[in-house]
Amino acid sequence: MQNLDWSLLQSFAAVAEHGSLSAAARATQSSQPTLSRHITQLEEAIGTRLFERSKAGVALTERGSALYEQAAQMADAAARLAMTAHGPDNLLQGTVRITASQIVATYLLPDVLVELHDKFPAVEIELVASDDTNNLLRREADIALRMYRPTQNDMISRHIGNLDLGAYASRRYIEARGRPQGLEDLMQHDLIGYDRSPLIIDGMNALGFKADRCFFKFRCDDQVVCWQMARAGFGIGFNQKAIAERDGDMICVSGETPVGQLPVWLTAHPELRQSLRIRKIFDFLGKAVSKRLSRP
Repeated sequence: MQNLDWSLLQSFAAVAEHGSLSAAARATQSSQPTLSRHITQLEEAIGTRLFERSKAGVALTERGSALYEQAAQMADAAARLAMTAHGPDNLLQGTVRITASQIVATYLLPDVLVELHDKFPAVEIELVASDDTNNLLRREADIALRMYRPTQNDMISRHIGNLDLGAYASRRYIEARGRPQGLEDLMQHDLIGYDRSPLIIDGMNALGFKADRCFFKFRCDDQVVCWQMARAGFGIGFNQKAIAERDGDMICVSGETPVGQLPVWLTAHPELRQSLRIRKIFDFLGKAVSKRLSRP
């Protein structure tokens, strides 16, 4: 048997790992025709079929499974070799694209990204401030910071902490309406909440208050807009303590006990394993954001 082209083995390992040509193409930023051609060339060189193909994707044959074990070991060794060549203190270059909710991107991430820039000055940062849950799946970002546990099995995810939630009012509002005395009294005030999102309502119901959207005198699904309305003195708003307590004009009116918590998950594509740049930024964000959160 002739010497095998390493690029053919790389394509084979990617298809075997991801279960389909389309998924492997997305993960490797290659094309399905290229991967298909590589698989055909490799099968011809070896003289046996490596995959059973179906509408659902591909499945390794017995010979393919044996070859994949060897190819995977070679890929791991190549990745370790690349990391050794780069060195742990090598200046990282290139672009990292991060997505987070609008309110986290507006109030929580700026300080974190300044630290990131100081540590990795050659890395260009792109931030997608969006509540759209599909950004990472559509490969519109390298890393996602989300307030829910990802459900996709092929993603790399890490729970880095929790965001405590509280109720806050501006000094202007308290001077005009008085400060609520406990959560029961809070329900008698003008509340600011979401329009279609049930997040706040679910939290209130969990605390024993039967609430619906009519409890809110102002409704908007944009969290930044809701917070600005609370700052303007319209009513009492809900926000993450890590954000709200940095605003000297806003006063917590819900006491020391959080009215709820949001889990914070850091998520990235499987290609994180092959990208030193993304892996370094992923680890940095995990530590930097975690310092600003409650413990998991």
